[in-house]
Amino acid sequence: MAFLNKDERDALLDDIKDKKFNQIRGYVYRKDPKARLGYFRNVQESGHWMTRYVLEGLGTLVTVYENIEEKDKGWFNKRGYEISKIVVEPTAENRL
Repeated sequence: MAFLNKDERDALLDDIKDKKFNQIRGYVYRKDPKARLGYFRNVQESGHWMTRYVLEGLGTLVTVYENIEEKDKGWFNKRGYEISKIVVEPTAENRL
């Protein structure tokens, strides 16, 4: 497959910006058969959790930023994740 250029990456972002987390995961894996998970809900920067998908066949990185809300449910806490930002950027090999 050919690498995505800037316009195609913007179209990819428009396709996934209103989806839920699991819908984004499914869309990414269907879009590129060589897609893999870079990291899952990892704290790379303070204040939010990040999940990165590497689309090797398309030369693209998709990073999903999430905010956490702790919900008190009596004797345990439940986390609520909310997508705050999605970044679609080229890999180092993609020069388009």
